[in-house]
Amino acid sequence: MYVNEVTVRFCETDALGHVNNTSYFIYFEEARVQFIASLGYSMNVEDWRFIIASTKCEFKSQGYFDQKLKVESYISRIGTKSFQLEHRVTCAQTRTLIAEGTAVVVYFDFANQRSAAIPDDMRHELEQHLIAEGERV
Repeated sequence: MYVNEVTVRFCETDALGHVNNTSYFIYFEEARVQFIASLGYSMNVEDWRFIIASTKCEFKSQGYFDQKLKVESYISRIGTKSFQLEHRVTCAQTRTLIAEGTAVVVYFDFANQRSAAIPDDMRHELEQHLIAEGERV
């Protein structure tokens, strides 16, 4: 499991004083990019290999300005050309579940504009972060 922490900025909140729903997708993106970088893949856009096929978020509780959030990320499925990344956002202090999200990430060949098979070395790295449904928190 990969863990990223974020402190909620004022600009990420709305008129009601809680984290705006769109901000969670930014937190997921940051966690996803850092997760992929932790596997040793370049963050250089000239050598980028990934696209998002789908993403979703379920809101469980409210988050607030200046709150420290913990974003836990792990792999729940690995296919031939894509993998599914799960995210859990909790309050770092109370561990209250705030949101859960998923993203289907496709390994992509930009030169040919089509998906490609996940390389064996990457598959091996992804498997190290695979958590089966029965093992989830």
